[in-house]
Amino acid sequence: MTRWCTTLILCSLLACDAATPDHTPTEDPEPTPIVSEPECPTLSRAWWEFGLIDPVMDQIALHYLGQAWHQSADVAEVLETIGRVDSTDRESWTHQWRATAERLEAVATSSEESGHARSASHAYLRAATYYRAALHRHTDPTSAEVPALAQRQVDAFAQFLTLSESPCAPVEIPYEATTLPGYFCRADTDEPAPVLLFQEGRDAWAEDGKFVADEALSRGYHVLLFDGPGMSRVLRLQGLPFRHDWETVVTPVVDFALAQPGVDPERVGLMAVSMGGYLGARAAAFEPRLAVLIVNPGVVAWHEIMENFLDAVDPGLLPLVDTDPAAFDAAIEELSQQVDLIRWGMEDFMWRHGVDTPSELIVELRRYTVAGFEDQITAHTLVVDAEAEEWGQSPRLFDALTTDKDYLLFTSEEAAQFHVQPGATAIHAHRVFDWLDDTI
Repeated sequence: MTRWCTTLILCSLLACDAATPDHTPTEDPEPTPIVSEPECPTLSRAWWEFGLIDPVMDQIALHYLGQAWHQSADVAEVLETIGRVDSTDRESWTHQWRATAERLEAVATSSEESGHARSASHAYLRAATYYRAALHRHTDPTSAEVPALAQRQVDAFAQFLTLSESPCAPVEIPYEATTLPGYFCRADTDEPAPVLLFQEGRDAWAEDGKFVADEALSRGYHVLLFDGPGMSRVLRLQGLPFRHDWETVVTPVVDFALAQPGVDPERVGLMAVSMGGYLGARAAAFEPRLAVLIVNPGVVAWHEIMENFLDAVDPGLLPLVDTDPAAFDAAIEELSQQVDLIRWGMEDFMWRHGVDTPSELIVELRRYTVAGFEDQITAHTLVVDAEAEEWGQSPRLFDALTTDKDYLLFTSEEAAQFHVQPGATAIHAHRVFDWLDDTI
């Protein structure tokens, strides 16, 4: 969300079925002609539905509500902000979250100037979250507003760290000819301690991993939160798109972590979420220094997940990528004029992957696979799944692994059935860290 992939949930959008926990497309779906924006019937809303721009945004709202569990948001502030979002205005999401972020930043500045460091730190932390929210569905990645909001997020989070006297400090991780941003969080221990590396996926930021840092530090682990190409400020401020060979990212991150004093080189773990389920698994296949790996969800072939959503719209689309790319691009353009989620999704995906056309995007995504490399993963692996997971292939990855492995399913009974457990941070942390405590 973000911390998931919030772009092409086309079958859910077009079939108007987001009100049920099971979003799995039916086998051999009949193509649905698209002539206009779909109109869903009026239904009684489930607890997770807010009636936002599209069903995807309801889960994003849950994500930001869940940030309250670790003080990165407040429930009323999130609900009040999404209540102002006008679903008929493509710019409204960004504008309303920016307004909330700026209000909280002003509150923080006033408290800081008055000598109230603790209060100011809390407000800066929430402002940083709301700046990230403003960028979660920005309609124009080329807008000057995008890097400006990204920098304001970075600055607000830095003020939180300073004023709260956090054990986490910003770091720059050497990477090829540049650096990657991150935060190294040092546990309060004099003994060599394990280190947990944490990364998000397509939509979220290292800063969204504050709950991971809080939980790990309380257990005596060091933590290194980091962002890679295609993510967060690395994309928005450095202009680096995603790459399929994620081991080229994680290996220098491991190098950096092992260079920190007090890190036990035999107990290095990687937790990767959302699209990170692919990225983390790919990196682990080529990085033997990882003792444990947590992927949420498990992914083998990321491109197949994307392609399945397009197949649900029109099974005749994908063959055009190989036979007539121009026709495929024209068909996607036509769909984009009819369904705004497709338009935003394609534009956003192309931007993140550094390509210019939809057909080039599909070709690039086909490189995102760990098929054939699964037996190279040596880390003890926890494969996380969820009952209403739409963006994962957890059973498939679990079955393919030859290393020590465990499987963890989140359910609707736990109110944690969705992709990466939005709004269910407490039970997610509880169960994942229990496993980690027993394993690392």
